[in-house]
Amino acid sequence: MSKERTLLIIKPDALNRRIVGEVINRYERKGLNIIAMKMMQLTEEKVNEHYAHHVDKPFFASLKEFMTKSPAIFMVLEGKNAVEVVRFLSGETEGTKALPGTVRGDFALSIQNNIVHASDSVENAKREIARFFSDEELSQHKLVDEEMIYSPGERD
Repeated sequence: MSKERTLLIIKPDALNRRIVGEVINRYERKGLNIIAMKMMQLTEEKVNEHYAHHVDKPFFASLKEFMTKSPAIFMVLEGKNAVEVVRFLSGETEGTKALPGTVRGDFALSIQNNIVHASDSVENAKREIARFFSDEELSQHKLVDEEMIYSPGERD
């Protein structure tokens, strides 16, 4: 099995609402491996880079203000089909449309203040991870309970 890596940003609204532990728990319970995690305050330059595809949109100024308002938690998660799994667990971008049981469905009513950012493709995940983490910051550890998460043919 080849495992994927994906970036998850736990946004400032989750940090300020004190639900970071519960959000992280959702991804851990699924069986994903946290291979890197840090808290940092985004600069305007980093927001411009990360959300470059939104720069010309009318909501960009509000997004930039929101993402630089307070720190966020940055995580690299690893597992089978990690990009797809994390996006499914996160729920629809628009909080009011996200299904109950997803992170956004349980905690968000906004399209911007929607608790998490999750990479949308394997290619973007690689770029996003490199934007926020050096190779030295990525752990290579295996989960000790991996044999309970994956069947023998799915393990590395």
